[in-house]
Amino acid sequence: MTMIVVGTEKGGYVLEGSGASWEVVGPMFSGWKVTALGRGPDGAHLAAVASTWFGAAVQRSEDLDSWEQIVDGPAFDEGTGRKLNQIWTFHTDGDRVWAGVEEAALFSSEDGGSNWQPVTGLNDHRTRESWFPGGGGLCAHQVLTTTEGRMWVGISAAGVFRSFDGGETFEPANYGVPNIAYPGDDEAEVGYCVHSLAQDPDRPGVIWRQDHMGVFRTENGGGSWERIESGLPAAFGFVMARDGASGRLFVVPLEADINRLPIDGRLMAYCSEDDGDSWRPAGTGWSDQPQFTSVLRGAVDADQQGFVAFGTTGGRIWLTEDAGDHWRELGISLPRILALKVVV
Repeated sequence: MTMIVVGTEKGGYVLEGSGASWEVVGPMFSGWKVTALGRGPDGAHLAAVASTWFGAAVQRSEDLDSWEQIVDGPAFDEGTGRKLNQIWTFHTDGDRVWAGVEEAALFSSEDGGSNWQPVTGLNDHRTRESWFPGGGGLCAHQVLTTTEGRMWVGISAAGVFRSFDGGETFEPANYGVPNIAYPGDDEAEVGYCVHSLAQDPDRPGVIWRQDHMGVFRTENGGGSWERIESGLPAAFGFVMARDGASGRLFVVPLEADINRLPIDGRLMAYCSEDDGDSWRPAGTGWSDQPQFTSVLRGAVDADQQGFVAFGTTGGRIWLTEDAGDHWRELGISLPRILALKVVV
């Protein structure tokens, strides 16, 4: 039995089932939007919630049924002039949980999410004054780590920053990606709008990047990036996901940065089986009916055993249980989907 935890503009939901049969429980956190989902080191579930009036908070649950709000969640010190609008991502590495937030910053917890400390090496980076927001805000939305203390953080629209010392210090890592803030100055340290990252855990220097300016790969941990767009109908999108069992990569191409909709109204994932050298439509089962909706960066997850799920801005869920050979749309309509987590 598989569960899918879904965060939307209007609360959270839990879907449980298999094949074509799924049941929905929810909403949770009525009146709040759910912006990120994760698991703590002990397996506890974490949910980031946000409200226009009350700000952002972290909720914790052992069973996806009863939730408790964390009292001391990520927060900026008074006097910094920064505002924590929402939490964009959770990432657990060993005994530590990382949280990327907007206004772009990184926090860490060593007690399962009960207490959080700012990561000053990134939050007070020497380039900070040059950071500016993308269309979704100035957000730290992606965190990758290795057991050797290497780390990568994606920030829109500043770029990718990497650390070789467990987050003590960071350096920009965007060479080879066109700059969106300073067109033509592709050696500028910041001004790059990374949308999503995926990594091969067995080859941690190999990272794939869906960027505002295209699709890229690095094989040297972000030292340099190369375009990998052969076979894609468009290079813009928000998704970069990888199934660990098959090694397949998935993106969801959108028309352009202005018209952020599927190509010709046809929602479809594209797949690569050769590390991004070439792409093709991902399997069968996609609808022939127009679907003018898209998939956001946090609304995709994989269980690393062939189960991959996407949630759309139209509140629909697409999934595959065979690493992308066959796809099914669940007969469920939810509010706009912001975050999605597959739970086995």
